Amino acid sequence: MTTVAIMGATVVDEDGERAGPVVVDQSTKQVVELDPAQADRELDATGCILVPAFVDLHVHLRQPGNEAAETIETGSRAAALGGYSAVVAMPNTTPCMDSAAVVTEVLSWAESALCHIKPSAAITVGRDGHALSPMGELVELGVRMFTDDGTGVQDAQLMRRALEYAGSLAADDGAEIVLSQHCEVTALSQGGVMHEGAWSARLGLGGQPAEAEELMVMRDIALSRLTGQRVHVQHLSTAGSVEMVRRAKAEGHPVTAEATPHHFTLTDACCADYDTVFKVHPPLRTDSDVDAVRQGLADGTIDAIATDHAPHTQDSKERPFDAAPPGMLGLETAFALANTELDLPLAKLLELMSTRPAWIAGLGGRHGCPIRPGQPANLTVIDLDHAWTVDRGRLASLAVNTPFHGRKVKGRIRHTIYEGEPVVIDGKATR
Repeated sequence: MTTVAIMGATVVDEDGERAGPVVVDQSTKQVVELDPAQADRELDATGCILVPAFVDLHVHLRQPGNEAAETIETGSRAAALGGYSAVVAMPNTTPCMDSAAVVTEVLSWAESALCHIKPSAAITVGRDGHALSPMGELVELGVRMFTDDGTGVQDAQLMRRALEYAGSLAADDGAEIVLSQHCEVTALSQGGVMHEGAWSARLGLGGQPAEAEELMVMRDIALSRLTGQRVHVQHLSTAGSVEMVRRAKAEGHPVTAEATPHHFTLTDACCADYDTVFKVHPPLRTDSDVDAVRQGLADGTIDAIATDHAPHTQDSKERPFDAAPPGMLGLETAFALANTELDLPLAKLLELMSTRPAWIAGLGGRHGCPIRPGQPANLTVIDLDHAWTVDRGRLASLAVNTPFHGRKVKGRIRHTIYEGEPVVIDGKATR
């Protein structure tokens, strides 16, 4: 089988809406002009929409080092089931992705994945904030995003040097080298396990003030202005952070930002029962912060929805709240949550989950593309009206730490096409 006709769907992309069918060719990995009657196979998409597949800027695949929680294989399967054709893998593995040897190993594992695995790499060696990683060598391997995710670069002078170094590097595909920052001043957040506020005081848990995030957002915007280099702000979670990014963009500074589904759907009140499934980093914030993140997504302040998919083993999540690791699953529920909870036009959702993240990750020529003959065949078929209930036991991830278990949502991924191959058909992975 080399050609597949996707029948009955309404095509939705940057060119607008129109009727199908669309034919893809697995041998060329492209959308092709072909009479659908001549295709080797048909996929029924009646009543569904056909869109450019999603791109996730922020995924933890745990391999190497913590394969009990997730692997590249299981994580890519979860991504495909969630409608993704590409994900950016975070470097906080064991060993850390801060060298050519580790990145090469990850790339070799990714060859058989059900989606495109794009490794990021650490800004500093070991993510310890002391010495810059060999960024030039890693760019030659295809790395386009660098981050010390989980531990923001605390030293302002080192972050300035990293931005200047990134600006001096030239990728062979012309993509920009982007530093992606976990914004957190650890001197303020140390000892905090949830948002600092009324709920942390009531529960007797250490809190992380909003200012711990906002001070680093402010600093990195200033460093972006100083160096002229792009800073991408990860998982914005506070109203103050959103407003600072909004002002920076209005002033023309090269700043982009992402937000997670849990930061536009959940608040710190969810921690009331000490359930560690709601422990995440940065923490769940207040109702007003959630409203600000939603507004930022609507008005273009926030460029992308990124899941921060962070699987953990069940025994690690069963520890006391202050000892359990932070993190939540996100790949298989992201679109449905956005479709259900955000009052946004479909075109805006596609921009947030496909077009913009593909551009930020340096994948714009391969993912998030318009659905035209000659373009890459990375596509997703969605049944927008399909109502379903999230069941942690039915997710593809090795882990089960979703905070959305039992939540009713609308919008289900029916088929996912990766490089012309149907890797999900009728909601089931094909390999």
